[in-house]
Amino acid sequence: MSSVLTKAKASKAPDFARSSDDLHQTLDSQVNEGKPSFFRLKAQLPKQGRTNVPLAASKKMWIVLKTYAADGENELHAHPSEDHAFVILQGKGSFHGPNGEEKTIGKNEGVLLPHGTFYWFKAVGEEPMVLLRIGCSALDGATHRGRIGIDGKPMAGDSAENKTVKRVMTDEWFG
Repeated sequence: MSSVLTKAKASKAPDFARSSDDLHQTLDSQVNEGKPSFFRLKAQLPKQGRTNVPLAASKKMWIVLKTYAADGENELHAHPSEDHAFVILQGKGSFHGPNGEEKTIGKNEGVLLPHGTFYWFKAVGEEPMVLLRIGCSALDGATHRGRIGIDGKPMAGDSAENKTVKRVMTDEWFG
């Protein structure tokens, strides 16, 4: 019986996506149906801003390592056709709902957000927050694209509307 697993190539640290379009294109290129996808949880940490490191994808699931500088945040939004979960690997995050709900979670804690759930979050504390984000299609034909603001209009993940600031990197790494 032959093995479907192959030796991993010597790997450098994965690069972060430079934009939302870059993130989506990279995830699309990682789809390799019927074969395992191996990845490493490693990311350069930001001093300011945030990063997304696309790790692996199938047609219905995608995994991204996200980093946020201390006090980094995003805006209230929902993903109408994607269920997703966050697991904090470093730091702390304060998650907020549309009606003032708030829950702070830390290392080895997470949250599951069914499609259509409005939320926003921010890093809290002194150290950068590192999150593992796992998303999947909640509806037939859904993809990893699709974010809306509370007004129901599309909101790009790397937009000023989503509180994106200029990214400034440190020499420090997670992983």
